[in-house]
Order: sequence, then structure tokens, then C-alpha cells
Amino acid sequence: MRLKSYKSFIFLFLLILTKILVFCYFTRLISGLIESTIEEKLVKPTLTKPPRKKISELVTVLIREFEQHENDITLTSHSFVNLFATMELFIIYDELPYPPPDIMLNNNTSPNIKFVKLSPELRTNFADSYPISKIRTKYVLIVPDSTRLTSRQSLQTMVQKLSSNPGSIVVTVVNNHKNNLSCLRMNINLREWTLKYDLIKSMICDGVSGKHVMLLETETLKKVSNAFLLPFPHSLYLQTASLDLKVNIIKGLSFHEGKPLFRSHHAQWKQKQTEALRIKKLYNIFKIKQVKRETGLTEWYGCSKETSRCFGTVLDSMPSYLYDKRWTPPCCISNLRKTAKHVFGILEESGIRYWLEAGSLLGAMRSGDILPWDHDVDIGFIREDLNRCEWLKKAKSRSVVDTKGFLWEKATEGNFYRVHFSKTNKIHVNLFPFYSKNGTMARDSWYTTHKNMEFPENFLHPMSSIDFVGRNVPSPNNIRDFLELKFGKGSIEIPEYPDPSKLKFP
Repeated sequence: MRLKSYKSFIFLFLLILTKILVFCYFTRLISGLIESTIEEKLVKPTLTKPPRKKISELVTVLIREFEQHENDITLTSHSFVNLFATMELFIIYDELPYPPPDIMLNNNTSPNIKFVKLSPELRTNFADSYPISKIRTKYVLIVPDSTRLTSRQSLQTMVQKLSSNPGSIVVTVVNNHKNNLSCLRMNINLREWTLKYDLIKSMICDGVSGKHVMLLETETLKKVSNAFLLPFPHSLYLQTASLDLKVNIIKGLSFHEGKPLFRSHHAQWKQKQTEALRIKKLYNIFKIKQVKRETGLTEWYGCSKETSRCFGTVLDSMPSYLYDKRWTPPCCISNLRKTAKHVFGILEESGIRYWLEAGSLLGAMRSGDILPWDHDVDIGFIREDLNRCEWLKKAKSRSVVDTKGFLWEKATEGNFYRVHFSKTNKIHVNLFPFYSKNGTMARDSWYTTHKNMEFPENFLHPMSSIDFVGRNVPSPNNIRDFLELKFGKGSIEIPEYPDPSKLKFP
């Protein structure tokens, strides 16, 4: 009996001990899990999405496109501030609008509206007058004068479009009964100083014409050389197109025309004159001399008979524009063609034996025209014929302007002659006198700017001819041999600048 009782005791003891061990194990396990969970929460906090930013925290509004003498910037500004009370709005100007608009006089009522003057002033540092440095948002909405926004959703739509196409520009029309946007392709050739517009049927462009608003990233404004040049936004599209940034047009948004501006004939005339002056200044800044409009019209913004030529002194036959990686300005090439044709006509009327020389003959062989980087035209003639031409004869003793306004004179750096486009514009044709000496056509006296001028006389017996600047002119025979004698083997096929050691052909 006692043995049985003892066995029961042992069994009960072992059972209780087992339960205690199991309880301790599970207690320890649960405790570990709890500590692990707490540690995990401390080390890896719960990830939550950042709060969505308001439109007013993403976008700054800029007004640049307005006139001093007549504008609607007060109501335009309030149109945006009334919908987005905390949105910052910058009004950018060159000179103080006068009379000052109401919004400037009562600026305390709209603290988020700020005026930024671009033109430099004493005691104003660059950072304080540079609008982009003041922008704290990711996007910038640029609004033309007399525009109204009637729906928040329109701006949200533009932001969504730009966020899905970063690095681009989003635009939409300012609606009125006659306003439409034209999509333009802009071909800028800096080397040739030219700009060509083409009208295209697309929603993706290099630039647009017509009244519109644009949304772009603040970083895009930082990429261009001068974001707020006038006329605006034309100046900005020139710069963004050169960086290959595209414009996306979207339709159906709630931007509308505000107060009608420039209703009188005088105001319209004044506005047209102002725009023309701004365009001329803009193209001068960016060194654009020839513009081909989408209408087919060609506009010139370079030199003329009444102005100086587009480049300065030429050193060692190298004009300065070559170092700027440009070729001869197209206006200079055009004026040089006119001068050359005029000189050809005078020489033929006078009975002077002449021929195309040096780099001009090289250009004629390559393309029938002046070399695209050349700054003059070279002509050789027989010295004994000089007195047959009244203008050359007069030029021996003094400069003389002929009946067409071209200036004839003897060169100061050698015994040869020049015919300039005009007394003011010194783009010119060189006339080199040669004479026969022991079977060689020798140059008359010395030249410091032209080398390798002499050649065997048989190249002129008989003479040949070649097309040049749109007409047929005399030339030496065996032109290839003549040019390779002067410039080396393969000179026709392999183009070189006057001094290839200084600049390589691009």
C-alpha cells in the first residue's frame, strides 16, 4: 500500500514538474517574441506615405509678359491668389510700371505677391535680383497678362501631365473667341547664324505661338542662359529648343482671357513697334542673323550697306568667328556675293582680263559659291589692264565711291586693291595685279596676307570659266592642278580653314 502510494507521489511530482517546465518554456518563448517585436518596431519603424503636397506648395506663378503703359496684372494676379491663397506669385519687370498698378500700391493686402526688378541697380546684389533664386517650389507656372484661372483642376491637370513627362514644358491655350496655338519646329544653326521655323501638325513642339500659359520645372529655368529675356516667351523657347526640350500642348483647361488690351490703333501700333525692337535685340544677343519664318518670309538681322560688317579685324587670315565655332554670317556672305557680282560686271565692261583666285576658286570648285567660312573674294587680273577701269585708276591715289555705292581703294598692306560693299560696311573683294615674268605670273610687289600667289603662265593660256555666286566667271585652266599647286594635294576634297594648325575643321 505504501509502495503504491509512493509511486503515485512520484508520478504526481513528475507531472507537476513537467507542467512547470512547459510553462517556463512557453513563457520564455512568448517573452522573446514580444521583445523581438518591440525591437523590430524600434529598428524598423512602420513605413507610411508622406503627406501629399498641395498645389500651392508645388507651384509658383510668374508674370513676365506685360507692358508698362497698359496692363492687367492686378486682376490677373488676384485670379490665381483667390483660388490658391498661399501660393507665391512673382511679377517680373525691367522698369517700374508707371503709373504703378493697384497691386503694387496695396501689396500689404497680398503678401504672397512679390515684385522682382531685373535691371541692375546700385546696392542690389545679383542674388536679390535673380528671380529663380527666390523660387522654392518644384514647378513654375508662367502666365501672360490678362489671364484668368477659373478652376483648380486645370492646374492640377497640368502638374500631373508634367510629372509624367519630366524635363518637358506643358502649355495650354488662354481661351477666347479667336485664340489658337500654332505648333512650331525651330531649327537653330548656331554655326551658320540662322533660325528656321516650320509649322507642324502635332501636340509636341519646340515652341508655340498664340496666347498661352506654360508649366515647367524650376530646374529647367536654371538650365537656360537667360530665362526672362524679352520678348517672352519667344526668348525662352529659343533657349529650350537649343537644349532639345519639348513642349507638350494639352487642351480643354480653364484659362480664359481677361480684360481686353491694346484696343486702339495707336496702342496696337506701339505694341507692334515694341515687339519688333525686342526681337531685333534678342537675335542680336544670340547672334542670329537670318530668320526663315513659318510663313516662308526671310528676315535679316545682320549687317547692311548702312552698317558695319558683323566681324572685326582679321588676323593671319583668321576672322574671330572661327574661334567661336561659327562660319561667316549669312548677311556677310550675301553682301560679299553682291560685291563680287558688281566687280565682275565692272571689270568686264572695262575690258580687264581677270580670273577667280585662291580660296574663291576653291569655293567655286566645291559648291559654286563662296566658302562658308571665307570673309572675302579673291580676283587676279593683268596689271597692264589696270588703267582701263576708271575706278581702279582713281583708287591708285585715293579712295573713291562708285555710282552704286561701292568703295574702291588701294590696300595698305600690299600693292593690290579692294572693293568694299560700302564706305561703312567693309566686307570686300581683293583685286591682285599680276604680270608675266620668265613664264611665271608674278604678283605685283608684296602681300603680307596672301601667300603662294605666283603660278606658271600656261594656266592662263587659254583661260577657262567656272560657275560662281550665280554667274559664269573666268578661271585658270586645269583648275585642279592650279589649286593643288597652291594648297596641296587633295585640297578640293579635304576642306581646311586658312590656318589649320589653329583650328581643325568641324
